[in-house]
Amino acid sequence: DSDCSDIEIIIVDDGSTKDDTAQKADEWAKKYPDIIRCIHQENGGHGMAVNTGIAHATALYSKVVDSDDWVDQKSGKRLLDFARTQLKVPNPVDLIIANYVYEKVHEQSQTPMRYTNVFPQDKVFGWEDIGHFHVSQYLLMHSVMYRTQVLRDCNLELPKHTFYVDNIFVYAPLVQVKRMYYINCDFYRYFIGRQDQSVNEDIMYSRRDQQLRVTKIMIDAIDLNTVTPGKLKAYMKSYLAMMMSICSIFLRLHADDENEVARRDIWAYLKEHQPKLYGRIRYSLTNVATNIPTSWGRYIGLALYRIAQKMFHFN
Repeated sequence: DSDCSDIEIIIVDDGSTKDDTAQKADEWAKKYPDIIRCIHQENGGHGMAVNTGIAHATALYSKVVDSDDWVDQKSGKRLLDFARTQLKVPNPVDLIIANYVYEKVHEQSQTPMRYTNVFPQDKVFGWEDIGHFHVSQYLLMHSVMYRTQVLRDCNLELPKHTFYVDNIFVYAPLVQVKRMYYINCDFYRYFIGRQDQSVNEDIMYSRRDQQLRVTKIMIDAIDLNTVTPGKLKAYMKSYLAMMMSICSIFLRLHADDENEVARRDIWAYLKEHQPKLYGRIRYSLTNVATNIPTSWGRYIGLALYRIAQKMFHFN
């Protein structure tokens, strides 16, 4: 298709051995040599695959699509049409935003996550032009398409063999973002349903150490005291508060002395590395609720988490 001649698709085969991924990727690259490149590497996990893709990208914008997700073709054309206009301007936008959809295939349900209440539509805007994010509303990897150079300028390097690195990917470059553009279309389709999926609650509990690792990297990534007060800083504080809340919740899913030590440690880490920010996050509504002392406090916090889970349809 001539409309795709200016697109590059980088397939990162991250040490696949259980299926024919490597073979299929090579076949596609051979069939579409001007569009598709395939890179084979030893298994390093999701973060290393993203690092490799960014390192080899030559396009103006980069979009990460996970192996079990997909994108909507009609919406994709709208994004690409706008991205092409940015090739012709001296100051292209730093971030293109679109909606994503939770595809709960096993339930035959779809939950779109849109930003019509937050961002101006079909116009270039900055942080001070945005509206208010709802409680469950955050920018995720699924909704963002960064200008490739922005990712390089923030020295983004995701850790090996670690889940949940998408939070670092979307959070760390934000301070480099000055100009944005929002297209109200349901572009990215986020598949939910595999039993071994990283957002499965039991799996998340078993990988709580990786959640802690990612949160610490985010705490260290940006000193929020250096960010100019305003809507960007408020959003980043809210995102970090959400990450701390997730750590607390999953460390309290099962009553365990080691979990309790780890919960205290992650809060101590935040206090040590972001002391001026600590109080604002620790005593935010969600973190007060998820960190109530005693076993009854744990019970109440988990009950509130279950209610939020049903209300906002995550996991």
